[in-house]
Amino acid sequence: MAAGEGTRLRPITATWPKPVLPIDGVPVVVTLVHELAAAGCGSIAIVTGHLAEQVEALLAPLPYELRFVRQPPGLGSADAVARAGAAPPYVVTAADTRYGPGDLARFVREAAGTDGAIALHGERRVPLWHLGERVARFLEPLPGNAPYELQHVFQAAIDDGAHVSAIQVGRTRDLTTPADLVRENVPYLR
Repeated sequence: MAAGEGTRLRPITATWPKPVLPIDGVPVVVTLVHELAAAGCGSIAIVTGHLAEQVEALLAPLPYELRFVRQPPGLGSADAVARAGAAPPYVVTAADTRYGPGDLARFVREAAGTDGAIALHGERRVPLWHLGERVARFLEPLPGNAPYELQHVFQAAIDDGAHVSAIQVGRTRDLTTPADLVRENVPYLR
């Protein structure tokens, strides 16, 4: 999911979309696509929105099977996933998060065969999900009103008896505020 406006990072995100901003000097979405491919994710759908052309131009040359889907603003994470049109099972992640070494691949392995899975670091939810058929069927129709969020899809599936696993991952690195952008790219400030 690379469609958000990155409002907490303004004014930076008025010019550049958050997924193209760097962590360790590399656009976070590029690192993420490489990790998804290394984890065995075949076709990768990237849902873009705000400044979509920049995200698409950056990723298009990568040597993977990529498909771009556009999402209008303000419709939420579940809408983004529904627009991707993937057949379950599949993994969903936010394009502004960097995972610890091996965490994404381990999550994909451990989530395989489940109705659904969410990633946690301690008690904190991490923007990484696995949707099996029992969870994915709640994307149509989307529950509630816009913005449609994945947490509501998962809750509807759990209420219907789906088994959703919680999988622990290590610390993530995120770009949420302008200070994060500096901290994640200037090592001596960590």
